[in-house]
Formats: sequence, C-alpha cells, structure tokens
Amino acid sequence: MYPNIRNRRQFLGDHALKLSQWAVTTSVISAARPAAALGLSGRIRKAVKFQMINEKLSTEDKLRMLRDVGFDGVEVASTQHGTSAALAVELAKASQKLGFPIHGVINSSKPNLIGAIDEAANYGANSILHVVRYDTTLPYLQNYRETQEIILRAVEHAEKKQIMILLENVWASFLIEPLGMARYLDELNSPWVHSYFDIGNVVRWGWPQHWIEVLGQRVKKLDVKEYDLDVAMNRGMRAAFDVPIGQGSIEWDKVRAELEKLEYQGWATAEVRGGDRRRMAEISEQMDRVFALSAN
Repeated sequence: MYPNIRNRRQFLGDHALKLSQWAVTTSVISAARPAAALGLSGRIRKAVKFQMINEKLSTEDKLRMLRDVGFDGVEVASTQHGTSAALAVELAKASQKLGFPIHGVINSSKPNLIGAIDEAANYGANSILHVVRYDTTLPYLQNYRETQEIILRAVEHAEKKQIMILLENVWASFLIEPLGMARYLDELNSPWVHSYFDIGNVVRWGWPQHWIEVLGQRVKKLDVKEYDLDVAMNRGMRAAFDVPIGQGSIEWDKVRAELEKLEYQGWATAEVRGGDRRRMAEISEQMDRVFALSAN
C-alpha cells in the first residue's frame, strides 16, 4: 500500500487540496507533454463491449468474429453487472484459446470493487471500469468523500492484482467537468486509479479535446461513441448518441491531436448500438476513420 493513502480517514479529512497548488501541478504535467504528433496507427487497440454482439453464435465464435472484422479485444460486464457465472467461464476459456484479450471488466457503480478486480485478474484483464455514484439524498461533500472511500478500500487489492480502477465520466451530474474529475483523481493519489475517458459523454457539457488536455496522463482507456448536438436539441438528449461515429458534433481531428500529444497508447472501446457481424464491421471501420488508423 502506498504511504499517502494508509490512513484513509486522515486523508479524507484533509482531502481538499488548495486549488492554486493543484493547478500548478496540473500545468506542469501539461507543459511536459511532447509537442510532436506521432500518429495513432499502431497505438490504438480497438474493442467493443461484449454485450453489443447480437448475432446468435457461441461465445468463442463471437470473439472470433470480432477478431475477423478488425478488433483487437473485448470488454465484458462483471457478474455483478449482468454476466452470468457460466458465461464468465466461457469467456475466459474462449479468450485464452483464441489469444483474443478481454482487456477490462465493466462494474459500473456496483460497490464491490474487490470482486470485480478478482474477475478482471481471472480474465487476464488490466482494469475495471467504475462509475462514481451520485447519491442526491446526501450532502454533496459527503457523497464526494464516501465515494472516494469506496475506491480507497479497493486500492491495496488493485495493487496486489495489478488491476487499474478506471473512473468513467457519465451523465450522473457529478464530476461533469475536467478540472473536477482531475482533482478527484489526484486526491485519491494512487497509481492504480485513473480515468476511463468517455469521448461522447462529455459533449453535452463540453468538448472531449479539452477534457483530454486537462486529464492528460490520467487517461488510461477510452470509450468511443458519437454525439450530435443538433439531434439533442430536436429529438432529445439520448437520441443524440445514435449517430454514426464520425458524423456528429465531435471534432475528431482535435481529439486525435490531443491524444497524439499525450502519446496515448491503449484501448479504445466502442459503446454504441450493437448488432451482427455486419454491424461490428461497420463500427470497426468507423473507428479506423476517426482515429486515422491504417487498415488492419
């Protein structure tokens, strides 16, 4: 366990950093980034969420199909979040047989992070996706501190298993701007807790390239979806997600530029409307275009 988080109660009592000090730290990190753009080909590993596959195939054939249409891996829900124990066994066996990685486990806001960490380790994954809960019945700062405590209780186990706890930005009306998310992560002060940055989720309130600029090296994985502000205004906020990746309001060239500055290298996982083989191939091609990836 890291010395700075051994005494969690003391940490949470003193958790409010001086904003000026934090801002200086963040600016130093940003200033240290290399200016040269290296390109994302060979750096992005494409994946989808396993539950997006609607074609009636065996578990092994579903993973084989993803590989055939250009994906490098898959992310699966935890058993707390919808995957049956039997399916989990099938997924682990199929992944190992095909050499097709399960890179992460989605646990959403389920509080049992230790169980999700163990599942990720069983798959050979390196992360769990965690959504910080916003309990509106609690005072804001109490919710802030209690959700940090939930994460801190799992850090020692995450280190033991070598599994990152990655926090996703969602529409919970909590941690919805980049400085707040960065500060929340920095207060946790652990090399095992970082950001799972959802590119499409932020467009309701801001621009993904600005989030990437602020979060910097805290970004360890990407969720990929489109968002169209015109659709949101005319058909509803959730309808704005149902737009082909690359054909909405996201300025993908600017997103790429920020990722290149970071020398980002890691997983980008589509989280969009699923379907059969044809649909999976379509998603793969869209991701190639927005990230300017070479043909597989």
